[in-house]
Amino acid sequence: MLGKTGVALAGAGLALASVLATSGTAQAHGYTTSPTSRQSYCAQGVVSGCGEIVWEPQSVEGPKNFPQAGPADGQICSGGNSRFAQLDDPRGGSWPATHLTAGGTYTFSWTFTVGHSTSTFDYYLTNDSYDPTRPLTRADLDPEPFLQVNLNGARPGATEHHTGTLPADRSGRHLILAVWNVADTGNAFYACSDVEF
Repeated sequence: MLGKTGVALAGAGLALASVLATSGTAQAHGYTTSPTSRQSYCAQGVVSGCGEIVWEPQSVEGPKNFPQAGPADGQICSGGNSRFAQLDDPRGGSWPATHLTAGGTYTFSWTFTVGHSTSTFDYYLTNDSYDPTRPLTRADLDPEPFLQVNLNGARPGATEHHTGTLPADRSGRHLILAVWNVADTGNAFYACSDVEF
């Protein structure tokens, strides 16, 4: 039979076990910080009305094999995760945008809480039919990534940087979709960054 102290310790142990059990999946995730992603703006408090993503910018996880599979059109920026649906809201085209130079080189950066074994990082850019006031669809994106970085199963560290050349034939408002394809699960992580050329 447990005394008061034993009951208190047992209760504390159950609470700790519960926290560990529910937080375990949120430890091995990541998101783009350059160009600044929508989830990063939310976590920084630059944009309000973001919901749960404020506390979990690293957790935009959905099915991989984009664009043949993956999240449904209109739910790409949230990874198809309804908890983060605010990321799919174009906000009338008013998300803050990173200024880029068409045809220039740029270094893309990721921040990870803990890295997964990785196949590739793929970067897609919207085409001229893209309307920044509407949720992102596959038809809005070039069919192939303009930059792909293959890690061949390696795990990224706390940060990862990829330098590539931006397409030269873009002007005005666009969106870069970054997809981190995990090698040893059926999922990927998604990050949408609003940009202005």
